[in-house]
Amino acid sequence: MRKYASILLAAAVAATAIMPATSAGAFPAARQGGQVETTSDVTLVQQYQSKKQVAAKFKRTKVRFVTDQARGTVIVDTNNKFLYYVEGNNKATRYGIGVGRDGFGWSGVVKVGRKAEWPSWTPPAEMRRREAKKGRILPVTQAGGEDNPLGARALYLFKGGRDTIFRIHGTNQPWTIGQNMSSGCIRMMNKDVEHLYARADIGTKVIVVGPGNRQGSVSYNDRGVDFFGNLFGFGG
Repeated sequence: MRKYASILLAAAVAATAIMPATSAGAFPAARQGGQVETTSDVTLVQQYQSKKQVAAKFKRTKVRFVTDQARGTVIVDTNNKFLYYVEGNNKATRYGIGVGRDGFGWSGVVKVGRKAEWPSWTPPAEMRRREAKKGRILPVTQAGGEDNPLGARALYLFKGGRDTIFRIHGTNQPWTIGQNMSSGCIRMMNKDVEHLYARADIGTKVIVVGPGNRQGSVSYNDRGVDFFGNLFGFGG
């Protein structure tokens, strides 16, 4: 964390310092006049060292959860900014997430096709072209690490055996959890994506509920915090 702090401090001093977005453009734009512009996939780090805290409802917790999906399934509710790991027996672990901004939301049923710790980031060519038009040059590839926008872990989402380009990943901007900021990736706090990573194996079914309703029929009901589940724990 000392390394990360020094990186942020250096960025704060350099008024022109910028950092790139995630694999599907998960970084928000820079703050301007107290507002967040969502026209860019990069952010001015020195302007975004916000004191804003993640809302309590987006902290990881165990909930009473009724669903027709099997234990081990991941359900992503993009409308409410929650990701659920189904524990079975009407229980789930709920995590707060950040999701795609307007025009970048999606829905569907996919699977975890690959996993990586401290993953490298390769922005899509289309994103690099889009940002180049704004005078921002993104790297072809950025090595994994504390300053990488993919964070500590990444779960790569596949459909029909092919990479969708979307990921569930960590973030070095935890204050964006609970917001529509990305170009389609599902971002989590690093400590949460590490927790999920340890439990969701390759082949895990992921249902993304969002625009277009391409996830089809799926029943789930979050009935609120499970007091005893949080007190005594279940499934990790």
